[in-house]
Amino acid sequence: MVIGYTTGVFDMFHVGHLNILQRAKAQCDYLIVGVSTDELVEHDKHKRPIIPFADRCRIVEAIKYVDEVVPQIDKNKLAAYHRLHKKFNKMFVGSDWQGSAAWIEYEKQFKPIGVDIVYLSHTDGISSSLLREIIGTIN
Repeated sequence: MVIGYTTGVFDMFHVGHLNILQRAKAQCDYLIVGVSTDELVEHDKHKRPIIPFADRCRIVEAIKYVDEVVPQIDKNKLAAYHRLHKKFNKMFVGSDWQGSAAWIEYEKQFKPIGVDIVYLSHTDGISSSLLREIIGTIN
C-alpha cells in the first residue's frame, strides 16, 4: 500500500491547492495532509492566515482526495515521519521546491528509509499570496 504525505497552509483554498491534492492522490492509496498551524505560519511567513487553522482543516478534510488531516507544527519532515509512526512512504511537494537546499537535504534523509519524494507540477498564476494582493486592492 502506498501512503502519501503532503503539507501546506491551504489558506484561501484555491485550484492550485486542489491540483496538488488530486495529483498526489493519483499516486497513492491513502493520502495524509499536514495543515500548517496558525503559529507555524506566523513564525515562518510573518503573517496570520486569513482562514483559521480549524477551518482550514475542515476544508481540506472535505476534499475527496484526502484520507487524513494532521497538524503541521513545524517544517521538520523527518520529525513528522516519526510523529506519524513512519506511516508514509511517499512525500509530495510542489515542483517549485525542487533543487532547494531544504529539499535536497530531505531527499538525503528519506532515501535510506525508503520514502520517495515526488515533485508535483505547480499551478502557475494562483497562490494565496496573490489572492491577498488582489483582495488588498479591492475598494
